[in-house]
Amino acid sequence: MSLLWEKSESWRWLVRKTRDSKPFFFFFAAACGVVPGVIGYCVMQFTNSRQEQLEAHLRKTASPESTMMGQVNKERLAEFLGELQRKEDTNDRYAAALRGEILTRKPYVRIQPLPKEDNEETNKETPKEK
Repeated sequence: MSLLWEKSESWRWLVRKTRDSKPFFFFFAAACGVVPGVIGYCVMQFTNSRQEQLEAHLRKTASPESTMMGQVNKERLAEFLGELQRKEDTNDRYAAALRGEILTRKPYVRIQPLPKEDNEETNKETPKEK
């Protein structure tokens, strides 16, 4: 960074202009934010290929694991959106996640703790070599 301050006259000019002129500062800040945003949007539009034939081929040749994960994600999303529509209190979901617990799919049993491993048995099975 010191190379910019010591050697580059254009960098010094830019710093002086942004320091001395508020309109130039706002124009420069907007250009630094808007120009990359527009370029990124154009790149995304250019590279986005919505081809029905390609999508159908990819869905047909998908692995069973990815198909199953897609179905599970749809079910979880449907459950979550259903809770939001019914205006249920979902704070216990987040509290359980913070405690390292998971929620079950049973309607009346909401929280199920993770099974704890017995550390003594695992230490006996794997002796440490020194």
